[in-house]
Amino acid sequence: STDLTSTIGYDSIIQHLNDGRKNCKEFEDFLKERAIIEEKYGKELINLSKKKPCGQTELNTLKKSLDVFKQQIDNVGQGHIQLAQTLREEAKKMEDFREKQKLHRKKIELIMEAIHKNRNLQYKKTMEVNQMCCGFLSCTQALLHLPSLSHFWQLFLKLAQTKSALEDTDRSYQQSVTTLERIREEWQNEHIKACEFFETQECERINYFRNALWLHVNQLSLGCVQNDEKYEEIRKSLEMCSIEKDVDFFVNLRKTGSLAPAPVVYENYYNTQRNVTPVRSPAPLPISR
Repeated sequence: STDLTSTIGYDSIIQHLNDGRKNCKEFEDFLKERAIIEEKYGKELINLSKKKPCGQTELNTLKKSLDVFKQQIDNVGQGHIQLAQTLREEAKKMEDFREKQKLHRKKIELIMEAIHKNRNLQYKKTMEVNQMCCGFLSCTQALLHLPSLSHFWQLFLKLAQTKSALEDTDRSYQQSVTTLERIREEWQNEHIKACEFFETQECERINYFRNALWLHVNQLSLGCVQNDEKYEEIRKSLEMCSIEKDVDFFVNLRKTGSLAPAPVVYENYYNTQRNVTPVRSPAPLPISR
């Protein structure tokens, strides 16, 4: 701004930096919330795999596949809990970065606040002396346009009484202008340094924020890859599941023998005088599968 006492440009920069810090805080909170969700999901998966029955009476190869299935679901749950911890660590890194930038920027802001105050005070002082000198000039010019001699002598007497003070005021005015110019140059130099520092911080923040987001996405992708590896173990186990082997295993485990029950033979208990040859069925044959 052309107004020497204006801070509109500086205030705009500070507002933008504060907004950037707020955006970092929002991402930090997002990571924390995601960590809570991941941890809760992981614990629920572990509880599910340990407490919920899932084919507990199965036998042989299918049972092995189910054991692998439950173990890998447990591992997936553990992976989500680990991811939650990783997200909390990343959120803490973002917080540390944000607070570090805030601390460094505070030093520059205090310097600028002091120099703004000094500049404005000197400008106000200079303008006050300037107004006093303008008043002296007005009195001098008024002498040339007075309507009567009596008015002239009244004003001339008043002017003579304040002449010495006004000369001192003029010297003060010149000194104030000189001091103000020195302060203005100092402020301008500090303002440029502050802007360069703020620009460096903003570049660092954008770069850090971008990298943090990239890392977060990579962590999620890695979690998916690791989960898929665990699910692949389940698929491999299911490939080893054999219907024929499981049926044979059950038969061998639960078999009661290789012969069917013998046929029931008729015996005549009613007419003992009759010599009836009992009717027999053919001898039982071994039962095959």
